[in-house]
Amino acid sequence: MEVNLTRVDQDFHFAATGASGVEINIDGSPEIGGHNAGARPMELLLMGLGGCSAIDIIQILKKKRQQIDSFKINVKAERTPGEVPSLFKEIHIHFILGGPLEEAKVQQAIQLSMDKYCSVAAILYKTATINYSFELVK
Repeated sequence: MEVNLTRVDQDFHFAATGASGVEINIDGSPEIGGHNAGARPMELLLMGLGGCSAIDIIQILKKKRQQIDSFKINVKAERTPGEVPSLFKEIHIHFILGGPLEEAKVQQAIQLSMDKYCSVAAILYKTATINYSFELVK
């Protein structure tokens, strides 16, 4: 795997691309001189966790012949205050799925993703406690 980052301004804004060719903007916070022109690096980690688990869950539920009409994910995290580096210490990921889904199959898919398949979760488990929950909506 390879990614490339190119500095866009004289501050902290970078344009990043990977093998997909999709460009993602990354920037620092205004507190350090950034301009809110992109996501923060630690936000990208949480987005990666949500995306990785979502892909797993969708694949698993498709194999179980479950129809997903909607899917939202909320990820909240706490970092170790006053430490450098300031790592995530606790992460909670909440899945909200809609459709004619069987609760037990959704629960199993989420558990398999978070505990077995999601590579991003496996990395983050090394420094943080990750909890997860879900709800089914009509």
